[in-house]
Amino acid sequence: METHFESNPLIDRLPKHLKQFIKPQVYDDYTPINQAVWRYVMRKNVDYLSKVAHSSYLEGLQKTGLEIDNIPNMYGMNRILKEIGWAAVAVDGFIPPNAFMEFQAYNVLVIACDIRQLEHIEYTPAPDIIHEGAGHAPIIANPEYAEYLRRFGEIGCKAISSARDYELYEAIRLLSILKEAEDTPAEEIKKAEEQVDFLQNNMGELSEMSRIRNLHWWTVEYGLIGTVDNPKIYGAGLLSSIGESAWCMTDNVKKIPYNISAADQSFDITKPQPQLYVTSDFAQLSQVLEEFANKMALRTGGLSGIKKLINSNALGTIELSTGLQISGVFTNVIEDEGKPVYVQTTGKTALSYREKELVGHGTEYHAEGFGSPIGKLKGINLAIEEMSPRDLRAYDIYEGEQVTLEFEGDIKVVGEIVTGTRNLQGEILLIKFKNCTVTHNDTVLFQPEWGIYDMAVGKKVISAFSGPADVNSFDMINHVPSSQTIKQKKSTEREELEKLYLSVRNIREGKPAATTLKEAFASVSAGHPNDWLLSVEIAELAKKEGNSDLVDKVLNHLEKVKTNRPEIVHLVDNGLELIFEKANA
Repeated sequence: METHFESNPLIDRLPKHLKQFIKPQVYDDYTPINQAVWRYVMRKNVDYLSKVAHSSYLEGLQKTGLEIDNIPNMYGMNRILKEIGWAAVAVDGFIPPNAFMEFQAYNVLVIACDIRQLEHIEYTPAPDIIHEGAGHAPIIANPEYAEYLRRFGEIGCKAISSARDYELYEAIRLLSILKEAEDTPAEEIKKAEEQVDFLQNNMGELSEMSRIRNLHWWTVEYGLIGTVDNPKIYGAGLLSSIGESAWCMTDNVKKIPYNISAADQSFDITKPQPQLYVTSDFAQLSQVLEEFANKMALRTGGLSGIKKLINSNALGTIELSTGLQISGVFTNVIEDEGKPVYVQTTGKTALSYREKELVGHGTEYHAEGFGSPIGKLKGINLAIEEMSPRDLRAYDIYEGEQVTLEFEGDIKVVGEIVTGTRNLQGEILLIKFKNCTVTHNDTVLFQPEWGIYDMAVGKKVISAFSGPADVNSFDMINHVPSSQTIKQKKSTEREELEKLYLSVRNIREGKPAATTLKEAFASVSAGHPNDWLLSVEIAELAKKEGNSDLVDKVLNHLEKVKTNRPEIVHLVDNGLELIFEKANA
């Protein structure tokens, strides 16, 4: 059964460049062992998290329709999420941070629909449906938190990356895949870990994207709420990890009052966190986010914003004081007294106004780049955008006139004005020249042989951000990750074990089963002596049936498994505690 994603109107309005990341959820790919892993984690989480999670978690489990016994079906989740104004889509593992956050801006939850192996039941570095479905989905039922998440996505997807950020994303994606996959050679994991360590320790000055990813990590993924002395869990990474949700409540993990300094605290996605931040309430999350956004190039613009875009070596946008938006790969800025006086893009560029591309100014027309002066004319206090028709006439800024415009910073534009482009308020956005020469001192920036020259009008850069102003201006369907998630291997032994898990599941659900409970236990104990989860499930059903003889046999067997596998002792004990101690409480 393949569940398609066209089941929520919010998904229909996603731009094409986000839809490229969506993949169908093939529900039949989930095996009986996968279902047992989901059930174990959810049973343990609901029991434990009822004491330590924010009250919104348990309420959200009910509102989002997540079942304890079954891995969620995306179609069902979308039907229910629709009622709280959200949607969910399935993706393949980690997707680029900008895309991840942009999905949030559209109120769409990104869910990696793979599920962790039984061997990684407590924690996986790879995103999976337990983390996304059981961690993220319930908490967004809280309206205040959901708005924080949406707003975070809206701001975060505009954060400017460095060229090295994408390298780190690819390295972390690969490491998470290798660690989650079965039988990955130790040397491969070691090599991938060393690459992640190298990049994390050689990032240089943290980019906006790195810093806002830190805020995301310490709130959305690993956040605590309340007081330092009595915190509750709301971060999805903790809500979905039966190991870390308990570990984080101990004194081994330092608790720090949440503030904007968390933006400079990096993290290691492959290890338990040594410190966590505690927000007093959800409102504080939004306050810190706005404090951070006020320092982003998105809101400050200026020379530093342009330089961030140049350093990113990626598609970005600047917005001028007139509202004109220039989108492309920025490669040069000429500055004077700490201000930009000329900007240059290379390659395909588009001009927009209020996120809508200007007619005739798309990437086909500006295929080779775009350059323009910014600022005021030398010796004139009035910026061009502020000039009345009479002022423009006085300075010969008029159709059909040959004009020489000398800007501050020694940028000179000489040519014949053809026409201008204005916004709805009548302000000039662009002036078109023919026979035009643009110079900076002795350097020629544009010459008549190159054709028509379009000069942007704007006295300053008020905003700079990642991505295009109008998403339709560029072909952004180019996602080709360097690594693919690795599916579980099939073997005769695994297939036999899956059949036993299926039989026990069918018995629990009152369906026809291939074996009896007693036969299933005899097979698993004899043929799969290292497996522990199925024996725990058999013990649960035997107890319900009042079959004390089988219960005793299973418990004796599990003691042997615990002796042979000391690393799973606490997992077995936790499972049995749910069956016996909680049931008797």
